[in-house]
Amino acid sequence: MKAHDGVLLLPEAGISNHELAVHRVLGEKIARLLGIEFLGEHDPQRHVGGRYYWLPSETLIGTQRRMELGIKGQEDFFGGAVEQPFMATKAISHPLCEGSRHMPAGWSQEFATQVAEAILGGYTAFDLQDARRAGERLLEQGTLRLKPVRGKAGRGQQVIRSHEELAAALTEQDASEVATWGLVLEENLSEVVTYSVGQAHVGGLLLSYYGSQRLTCDNAGQEVYGGSDLTLVRGDYAELMRLDMPEPIRLAVSRAQRYEQAALQAFGLQASRRNYDVAQGIDNQGQQRCGVLEQSWRVGGASAAEILAIEAFSADPQLSSVRASTYECYGESLPPDDAVQLYKGSEPEVGLLGKYVRVETHDIS
Repeated sequence: MKAHDGVLLLPEAGISNHELAVHRVLGEKIARLLGIEFLGEHDPQRHVGGRYYWLPSETLIGTQRRMELGIKGQEDFFGGAVEQPFMATKAISHPLCEGSRHMPAGWSQEFATQVAEAILGGYTAFDLQDARRAGERLLEQGTLRLKPVRGKAGRGQQVIRSHEELAAALTEQDASEVATWGLVLEENLSEVVTYSVGQAHVGGLLLSYYGSQRLTCDNAGQEVYGGSDLTLVRGDYAELMRLDMPEPIRLAVSRAQRYEQAALQAFGLQASRRNYDVAQGIDNQGQQRCGVLEQSWRVGGASAAEILAIEAFSADPQLSSVRASTYECYGESLPPDDAVQLYKGSEPEVGLLGKYVRVETHDIS
């Protein structure tokens, strides 16, 4: 059987032009790292027979899908694979409210128990009545944040301050969407810093990292994800924890590790790319809190930094650590000379957008 060729696997609904442009760049870079040809987007008519290295735009769902693609392990794709749709989203990050009417197949109460100290206070619901009950319980402690689980870059989230706001927000939700994917209701923090913790594995090279996210304003003036600043090391989380890092970051890495280990045990997760958003801030009682908000077992906003770091480690076997930053800029923007431009264009849903990434070596000696 011939060696793998690299192929992008797009969802049936498609993806935006800016996401597709970035995924093409990453697909080309991964193929070069693996010494294979990059074939572009998957075409069932052309890509018949042989074995492929897949770059899915979304987390893969179900054993049957993996078998169809010939995926046997993390060496065959960049991303993650789980059994049920809700497992691919932030829905797993909270327990069901006591007395919930609906529990999806594959739900793990054991996971919720294991990650209790690694997450914020909140609930997941798969039924709008359950969501209302959960929200009312959280409102007894203060404001909450309602999160549609398939939203990206914080879009679609609402801060809820009253029972009236909760009722109005729930009328806007699609009941069938909630039944399949879930809906998160979570305590709302103030003075929030969001850290990124993760790993990426390509061609026998594993890296681990921590970093922080930046917010920016989109072309409508809404605050959204603006990029990440990462410190990446060659090796596993143990190598990462050897770094001299501030205690809040060390705590965030520890919480992400606990969350990941529970997911590996509870959900049969296979993943060569893992990213966790970990929030630290002040809760409704004025106390400091730290917890994992969600996971990303797919190509994500930080993946360009991950892949360029793997390129740097592959090119220099003595290199042990790098710093890398991704940028998402709305409106007119000009990348620095040392940046790799990933995308620049205008799209109906977001307007003018530019994306780029920078990498620099980092001495940890």
